Amino acid sequence: MGRDKALIEIDGVPLLLRVAAVAQQVAEAVYVVTAWTERYRDLCKQAQIQLIPEPLESMPPGAICGFLRGLTQVQADWLLLLACDLPNLRAEVLQTWRMQLAEVPPDVMAVLPQSEGGWEPLCGFYRSQCQASLQAFVDAGGRSFQTWLNQQSVQVLSAHAPAMLLNCNTPADLQQVQRPDSRPDSAK
Repeated sequence: MGRDKALIEIDGVPLLLRVAAVAQQVAEAVYVVTAWTERYRDLCKQAQIQLIPEPLESMPPGAICGFLRGLTQVQADWLLLLACDLPNLRAEVLQTWRMQLAEVPPDVMAVLPQSEGGWEPLCGFYRSQCQASLQAFVDAGGRSFQTWLNQQSVQVLSAHAPAMLLNCNTPADLQQVQRPDSRPDSAK
């Protein structure tokens, strides 16, 4: 994108706050794991979001290492992991997924949507027990969510709204999201 995706505004709201607002409707507490705490401090304070610092020197960069850092800091049976660049998230879909967690067998470590490209690791639920396996994977040099997930017991979630999983990764994605008729909740 050439700029910080978390701060890109859609309808005047930074992506980070859009995702956090949806997460707050589903989770008891919302955390942002980042190496740039100063950059997000005011936004997170305004939205009552807790920051978890990820010192750049402590772990290699990347989403999987950020998630591992969050796992070491947050105490819960299940954690909802969301990327900051999911502008079409829908709380009612995440809430439906959350209600299904009670039925998940105890050996399942993650409950995620799956697309043609594989798992959607940055929009789903993880058992906190996955920390040991994830730590071993990262310690061995692993950095790919797909590779790690393929070694785990994962249950597929139906993506009731596939457009909800759109990551805003390119200027074209951003342009598409900024068109009101392209949003999943728009009237057709």
